[in-house]
Amino acid sequence: MSAAPNRMHRPDAELVDLVFDYMRERLQYDPVPLDHPGDGEHLRSHLAGLLNEHGNNPADVLKLYDHELSRAVISADSPRYLSFIPCAPTKAALLFDMVVSCASLQGISWLEAAGAIAAENQVLRLIADRAGLPESAGGTFVSGGSAGNLSALVVARDTARRRLGVGPEARLRVAVADQVHSSVKNTFNIIGVEAFKVPTVDRRFTGEALRAALAADPNPETVIAVVGTAGTTNEGIIDDLQGLSEVTRERGMWFHVDGAYGGAGLFAPSVRERYNGIEHADSFVVDPHKWLFAPFDCAALLYRNPQLARAVHTQDASYLDVLHTEGDEWNPTDYAYHLTRRARGLPLWFSLAVHGTQAYTDAIEEGLTLARDTAKLIEETEHLELLMDPQLSAVCFRRTGWTNDDYYRWSQQLLADQIGFVTPTGWDGETVARFAFLHPGTTMDMVREILATMA
Repeated sequence: MSAAPNRMHRPDAELVDLVFDYMRERLQYDPVPLDHPGDGEHLRSHLAGLLNEHGNNPADVLKLYDHELSRAVISADSPRYLSFIPCAPTKAALLFDMVVSCASLQGISWLEAAGAIAAENQVLRLIADRAGLPESAGGTFVSGGSAGNLSALVVARDTARRRLGVGPEARLRVAVADQVHSSVKNTFNIIGVEAFKVPTVDRRFTGEALRAALAADPNPETVIAVVGTAGTTNEGIIDDLQGLSEVTRERGMWFHVDGAYGGAGLFAPSVRERYNGIEHADSFVVDPHKWLFAPFDCAALLYRNPQLARAVHTQDASYLDVLHTEGDEWNPTDYAYHLTRRARGLPLWFSLAVHGTQAYTDAIEEGLTLARDTAKLIEETEHLELLMDPQLSAVCFRRTGWTNDDYYRWSQQLLADQIGFVTPTGWDGETVARFAFLHPGTTMDMVREILATMA
C-alpha cells in the first residue's frame, strides 16, 4: 500500500480560497495604486521567525504579505508608474499566468510540452511577421532582454568563429553605439568579445558612421557583428536599421537588433517605417513584458536562421537524447542558453487570442500619442524645456534652474504623495526628468498634475 502524500501536496480548499480571493481583489484594482518603497528594518521585524519548523496559519501569512510586503513594492502596472520601462499586463495575461503556474509546465521540449510550445511559436511567428522576417525565422521565449541579447550574441560569436576558422583565443569585436543597452555591454564581458564603439549622430547609430569607423580601423575583419537598437531605453531612439543592415550584408557580419522596449512599435502603423531594415536582422529581441502587455519575465528571441542557434545552444547529455527526434520537434532549450524554462509565452498568447491584435495596436498608439501630447505641453510651458521630440513613448525634459538635488527631491515627493513615480535620468552629464509612457490608463490629466508640481 502506497504512503499518503506529504501534507504540503494535499489540496487545501481554504488556502485556495484565500489566495483566489486575494488575487480577485488585486485584479480588480482600477487604477492600481503606486504604493511605496520599503523600510528594511520594518520589513525584517515583520518577517522575523516566519520561516520556522512548524509553519504558520496561511491566513496570517497572506495577511502579512497583503498588509506589509505588497505595500512595500512600487507597482509597475500603475498608470502613474512612469519611470524606467513600466509593465502593464492585461488582466487576461495575468489570469493565464496563474493557469501556467498551476500547470507546472516544463517548457523545454516538444516531447514534454508540445501544446504549449505550439502556442508560443504562434506568437513568435506573429512577431516575426511584423518584423518582416522570413518564414524560416523562429526562436524561443526567455526571461528578458538581457537573456535574449546574451543568447543571440553567443550565436553571433560562434558563427563567426566557424566562418573565420578561429578559436577562442582570437580577438573578436562587436560594433555598438554609446546608447546600447547595459545588458549588451555585460554580455561582452561574459562571452569574451570587445566593443567596437562607433560615434552616434544626434544620439543615433547610423550606417554611414559604422561604414566610416570600419574604413578607419586597421583590423575591420575582427568586427564580426553589429548591435542596433530599436528604441533606446532612455530616449526611445530607433537606430538607422536600414543603413546598419546594408553594412552588415556587405561585410558578412551578424546583425542583431535589441528591441526589448521599442520593438513593440512594430505593431503601430504610425511609426512602423522607422523600423525599416529590421527585416534583415539575423537575431531580434523584444520584451512583451514591456510594451506588449504581458506579465514580467517574458522576452521573445527570434533568429533569421534558427539552425545556427541550435548548433550553438543544444545541450548534449545522454538523458536529453530522447528530446532530439524527427518530425515536429521544436525544443525551446535549443535556441537560448537555458535548459529548464517555464512556458512564459503562453500568457501573451492567451491575451492576444482573447483581445485580438488590433487592441494591441490601439494600446501602443495610445502611448505614442500621449508622448507627443506631453512633448507639446512641455514646449508650451515657460519653465520647462523639451530635450528632443519623442520617437516612441519616452520623453526627456528639463526644468530650468533646477539642480541634481532638486530633481531627486521632486521625484521623492511625487512618490510620497502618490501622484506619480517619475525618477530623474541623465542627459549628457546633466540630471533631467523623464517620462516613460506605456500604460493605456495613463491620462493627460495625470501628466498635467505631475508637471504642475514643477512650477
